[in-house]
Amino acid sequence: MVSFNLNGRPVSVDAKPDTPLLWVIRDQIGLTGTKYGCGAGLCGACTIHINGEALRSCQTLVSDIAGKSVTTIEGLSPNSSHPLQKAWVQLEVPQCGYCQSGQIMKAAELLAKTPKPSRDQIVEHMDGNICRCGTYHNIIAAIQLASKEG
Repeated sequence: MVSFNLNGRPVSVDAKPDTPLLWVIRDQIGLTGTKYGCGAGLCGACTIHINGEALRSCQTLVSDIAGKSVTTIEGLSPNSSHPLQKAWVQLEVPQCGYCQSGQIMKAAELLAKTPKPSRDQIVEHMDGNICRCGTYHNIIAAIQLASKEG
């Protein structure tokens, strides 16, 4: 059994120690907002926060999160009221939407550390989170908008 805090509540899961956290979150706990993209930590679709740091859940073993705090897209805000979520909707950022939870979680890490980032800081921080639809300009604009609200 591995115990940790998920989206503000304690959970315990029975999983092999080498199970990627992504599969525990999706298959055992049933939160499907965190997406499987590549399974190699290269695309960012599975980005979550562990103790406030954006990490790839497909590359994080469940045994490594014992006693830690994990936040998924479902835990970012109770009613999609986070400034990033509101900006995403207002600017109609997603096309297919598959990568968006990972994009938002990565952006949330940036705004938590740098509330008013420059465009260059946004681009640098978001590098590595891939949007196959190419909505990068809208992603940047939404982060800029959210930084004005936060």
